[in-house]
Amino acid sequence: MPADSQWEVYAIRYAHHPRPARENFLGPLPADIHEGVMPLDYFVWAVKTGDRAYVLDTGFDEAMARKRGREFLHSPGDGLRAIGIDPAQVADVVLSHMHYDHCGNHELLPNARYHVQDREMMFATGRHMCHSHMRMPFEEEDVVAMVRKLFRGRVVFHSGDEALAPGLSLHYVGGHSMGLQMLRVNTRRGWVMLAADAAHLYANLERGIPYPILYNAAEVIEGYRRAYALASSPEHVIPGHDPLVMERYPAASPELRGWVARLD
Repeated sequence: MPADSQWEVYAIRYAHHPRPARENFLGPLPADIHEGVMPLDYFVWAVKTGDRAYVLDTGFDEAMARKRGREFLHSPGDGLRAIGIDPAQVADVVLSHMHYDHCGNHELLPNARYHVQDREMMFATGRHMCHSHMRMPFEEEDVVAMVRKLFRGRVVFHSGDEALAPGLSLHYVGGHSMGLQMLRVNTRRGWVMLAADAAHLYANLERGIPYPILYNAAEVIEGYRRAYALASSPEHVIPGHDPLVMERYPAASPELRGWVARLD
């Protein structure tokens, strides 16, 4: 694989949640954001070049959508297959973090290794989970499933920033969760930063105001700066839950409009 490998990048929208705007910002609602509904979308992301593919996050399934009160739209596996990726052939999954909406579907990628930050596994299995507020975004079965993968030799730990392949690197940021990481991807249009929950919405990034579920507010805000610094432009930073992603980027194909967007 050449040093300057360029990857295709896809956002696969699998669920939706209408939500009051005030619940998307830490502290008072910004003056230029009106009261009302400001929904979240839920994504998994795929990057591929030739016959090599990485998946960023694995989402949740329909049962978890019912439990958490989310609207389930499509199976993430169906989204991968729609862009020519066989889940059984995926060798590597990057988990941005271990909140329920990013690390479910435990059997979706049966042959993959899972790339996780040391600090995230420590967070999800350590003393912080004694507190109900910290536990709230996690699911017990997701954490247990990751421990099982660990003992089957299917977890790769990282501490900080690290290259995964030519044109592909992960970057520790923390903030929203103790071990949250972003994925930086070289594409035909430049360096794209898949921020995942380092930034939920464009509005969080642009106004410098964190989403209210977090581990460390200062790290969230510093994460915005890092995401911008590592991307080719502010427009190359992709937030983790913004429905505007489906509007700002073209569908991967006409029949996938509103479901899979091409980000490169």
